[in-house]
Amino acid sequence: MNDELATGERLQKVLAQRGFGSRRICEELIAQGRVTVNGDVAVLGRRVEVDHDVVAVDGVAVGVRPGLVYYVLHKPYNVITTAKDTHDRVTVVELVPQEPRVFPVGRLDLDSEGLIILTNDGELTHHLTHPSFGVEKEYLVHVRCGAEGVPESALTKLRRGIELEDGVTAPAQVGQVQPGVLRIVIHEGRHRQVRRMCDAVGHEVNRLVRTRIGALTDSTLKPGEWRHLTTQEVRALAVR
Repeated sequence: MNDELATGERLQKVLAQRGFGSRRICEELIAQGRVTVNGDVAVLGRRVEVDHDVVAVDGVAVGVRPGLVYYVLHKPYNVITTAKDTHDRVTVVELVPQEPRVFPVGRLDLDSEGLIILTNDGELTHHLTHPSFGVEKEYLVHVRCGAEGVPESALTKLRRGIELEDGVTAPAQVGQVQPGVLRIVIHEGRHRQVRRMCDAVGHEVNRLVRTRIGALTDSTLKPGEWRHLTTQEVRALAVR
């Protein structure tokens, strides 16, 4: 056995610790050729260095470094999405455990609410925020309009893409839940994008709540509440 295989922790043990089942089940995953390490198909007996090896199951990267944590927070109104604020405003990082240190994934505006993920997993953060992956974010948007609601012509414009100062937005999924309440799904992350889109069609946003990030939803969290993500939720978020 070469030195690479002889050092580190046994792969099946690492997978079991990350919630893929018993060691026997994890051995079966390896034997079926469904597990890779640094891009190479793993074999039974493989060991990994959890601090730097990249392990994937069915092509989806698995965070194996010890100490990784994942929180989902319902960001309240008037809380800033940053790790530190120079104006002494409350930040999302202050609402979750202080150790280990985590960072918000993406951002929500000061006057927006809803789900935000905080983690110390850089790979997952990259996947959720880089435009090339196109991870969907869903928002419930209350807009200013008449009693009849937002006209279909404005909804069509939102769906097709809006010309903003930083370019045309990608097509969006847009529906009107009730007059003046829109459900908008986008996969871009431009600054105040949903608000600017609605402004562009003549409907100012009164309230904006993010209800979904990729496969992650949670309607039970109240503003300011947080919880740990499950292993299954983390894996679902990492799917390409």
